[in-house]
Amino acid sequence: MEQGILGREIEIAVLQGRGTEPTRASLPGEIAVEQQSEHTFYDFAAKYLENDAAQLSCPAELPHGAIDEVRALAVRAFDALDGEGLSRVDFFYTPDGRFIINEINTMPGFTPNSMYPALWNNSGVPYTELVTELIDLALERPLGLR
Repeated sequence: MEQGILGREIEIAVLQGRGTEPTRASLPGEIAVEQQSEHTFYDFAAKYLENDAAQLSCPAELPHGAIDEVRALAVRAFDALDGEGLSRVDFFYTPDGRFIINEINTMPGFTPNSMYPALWNNSGVPYTELVTELIDLALERPLGLR
């Protein structure tokens, strides 16, 4: 059981930096269940079975400065965990303007319609380029446990 948090869910796709380059974050996204849909929230059917039940808003509608703030927080979370490759960092954006980390998803969905590649696509990195980037990052990493 967890305490409830009132807020919108905002998601950021994160990519490890190449070499000495810093970690990168996509624009923030938010899923909105369509008003004319029979769904009251983003449930299994809305996510996987009905392509028109929900829409991605990217960049999410946030106040000035909040986009940079949440992107920086996502990078900080990824780096704090010594992340490698990719992750999706999900936040709650509270009515009083705070971002609270909900989860760090170290293996987000990766179909062409999944949130992770959709966030990067809306940030200017198309699917095939993203796949190539992830392969290149994997080839740069040393083998074995660290």
